[in-house]
Amino acid sequence: MSKKKKSKLYVVGRGRRPGIFATWDEAKAQVDGYPGAKYKSFTSLIEAKKAYAEWMGLEEASVNWEQVLPAGAAAQFATKSRLIGDPGPKTQAICVDAASSGNPGPVEYRGVDLTTGREIFHRGPLADGTNNVGEFLALVHGLQYLQEKELDWPIYSDSRIALGWVGRHKKARTNVKPTGRNGRLFVLIEQAEKWLAENKYANQLLKWDTENWGEIPADFGRK
Repeated sequence: MSKKKKSKLYVVGRGRRPGIFATWDEAKAQVDGYPGAKYKSFTSLIEAKKAYAEWMGLEEASVNWEQVLPAGAAAQFATKSRLIGDPGPKTQAICVDAASSGNPGPVEYRGVDLTTGREIFHRGPLADGTNNVGEFLALVHGLQYLQEKELDWPIYSDSRIALGWVGRHKKARTNVKPTGRNGRLFVLIEQAEKWLAENKYANQLLKWDTENWGEIPADFGRK
């Protein structure tokens, strides 16, 4: 029987070198013997980044995470297995996610480079949408991005519904209705469906294994 193995990241808010570290040995070197050291471990990259920003008195969006995180730390954390023997996600990939407030309600989506943890696109909030619509748009936006960059990377999403809309149906099979406020949302849906109808892609669309890998790195952290 496989055993659960939780991954951790170590945030140093006060030490020789504040930052986020993938191993305790790296973090310990910054705080051991340091007067008033402040540090904590997290099992979520999102929570680790949030804590670091708060401790440093910064807005998350203003932090250069490529400097704060050691090279490859985001990918290293994402690919550490929570189940022994599970290889985890592919490291050269992007992941996408969406968040909505209400159903329908304001929705936004984004894509993140899994290797660096860097946000590569972010759209919204868009009025009167749903999470599924946001996930659909995020996947198509990701495919367009990879095509423009000539990358064969896969895309991870934690939404089976959106993966089906893109991969099988090539349409957003949503019940969302025009409200007079969501015109921009419907323009984006139309553009996404048109792109899917006119373009071919070799990129894999893959389901993120939240149970074993933790929250997808593109998650907005609002659960």
